[in-house]
Amino acid sequence: MRIIFMGTPGFAVPVLEGLAEAGHDIVASYSQPPRPGGRRGRQLVPSPVQQAAEARGIPVLTPVSLRNPDEQARFAAHDADVAVVAAYGLILPQPILDAPRLGCLNVHGSLLPRWRGAAPIQRAILAGDAVTGVGIMQMEAGLDTGPVRLEGSTPIGRKTTGELTAELAAMGTDLMVRVLADPARYPARPQPAEGVTYAAKIDKAETRLDFTRSAVALERQVRAFHPAPGAWFEYQGERIKILAAAIEDLDGSAGEVLDDRLTIACGEGAIRPVTVQRAGRGVSGADDLLRGFAIPAGTRL
Repeated sequence: MRIIFMGTPGFAVPVLEGLAEAGHDIVASYSQPPRPGGRRGRQLVPSPVQQAAEARGIPVLTPVSLRNPDEQARFAAHDADVAVVAAYGLILPQPILDAPRLGCLNVHGSLLPRWRGAAPIQRAILAGDAVTGVGIMQMEAGLDTGPVRLEGSTPIGRKTTGELTAELAAMGTDLMVRVLADPARYPARPQPAEGVTYAAKIDKAETRLDFTRSAVALERQVRAFHPAPGAWFEYQGERIKILAAAIEDLDGSAGEVLDDRLTIACGEGAIRPVTVQRAGRGVSGADDLLRGFAIPAGTRL
């Protein structure tokens, strides 16, 4: 098929590459414009999808909006069979949705209608969901409201957002390749009316650990925000990220350091950091942190 690919972050890259390797003709790749990054944020850094597409010689377009009639005409001129969308980040107006022969198919990282919206993987972990998945959705004007052609699921267990993102991207790639190989075999089925939830974009304030909450909730927070932006607490004016943690069956005053292993009492239970990172430093074990940055038992965080 003649495909327009639309995606921005690392989640979308395996989908792009899987479609190319399946033999489809990717006539253009749309991505968010380059953002400030690099050392001290002084360079404009192309998105992971832009970099992957350019490495394959695929033309890349980075419009700031698709509401302009000229942009819509340029999109339609690609004469695509289908547009494949994976975490693109821009709203698609109706003329864009209608332009390809088979419309626009989205790789969405949840089991719809649960977790429609921007951060489905993080929200599933934060909520303590036992299972999540990925679906191939026929896009329409509503926010992730379109009918679903094919789904796959996986248990969450103790997986982090990074681990689930990689797993769901691979699964979504396989599902999309299957759907495009025989679209008639996978008709679009309306989402259930029950069970709708919304995965709001992650706010930076959510990444701070509040030790009055339960250890279970905080451990989920650690996994949901790993590898980025990272869950953190503050000590002596310095932010310390917790990148992995264990739950301990111990009690104490919320925020109290209970021992020489940095076990921290929570509103219910306790949490023990396993992997941490000081601001501006590399990742280390909690034991290594404490050797050079003492946080003694009895400290209140």
